[in-house]
Amino acid sequence: MNMDSLLEWLLRIGVPAQVVSIGAEADDTWCVVREDGQGGEPAWEVFWREQGNRYDWARFTNENVACLYLFGRLSWTQAVRGVIGLPADAVSVPAKPQTAVPQAPLAAGTPGVAPVAGQPVPAGQPDSTGQPAPAGQPGAAQPDNDATPPTGIPTFTVAKDAKTASRLDG
Repeated sequence: MNMDSLLEWLLRIGVPAQVVSIGAEADDTWCVVREDGQGGEPAWEVFWREQGNRYDWARFTNENVACLYLFGRLSWTQAVRGVIGLPADAVSVPAKPQTAVPQAPLAAGTPGVAPVAGQPVPAGQPDSTGQPAPAGQPGAAQPDNDATPPTGIPTFTVAKDAKTASRLDG
């Protein structure tokens, strides 16, 4: 991506041409301009210009990176606005697993609490066929803990004084 193709890409995702200025500064627009840096090296600057002032200014030594930076900022804005991406009604959010809690211990073959159709069955509880769901297998209830990072990612805690840190995952 470069300054020649940037506007076309932005128009494709619904960014109005009136909010982008490529190659020149203009008020109330996102601007991408080429400047001569120190030592005559080219640089590309990206910023929001309002009342003659530059806001959210960033400088790059690579035209491609500058254009992708602005494209990323504006495509994120379009996604948040719901202009691009999947419509909200097309996204299905999986329901949390419902666990059946029997009132009394179940003997083998004793009817218990029926699992909800389509929901995971807790490990050891009978599924719709009457067989217990094995732990760690599809259909087995998974722990409801969104704070646990995936295996292999180190987790640290840093003290407020920022002088000590300890690893939480061993």
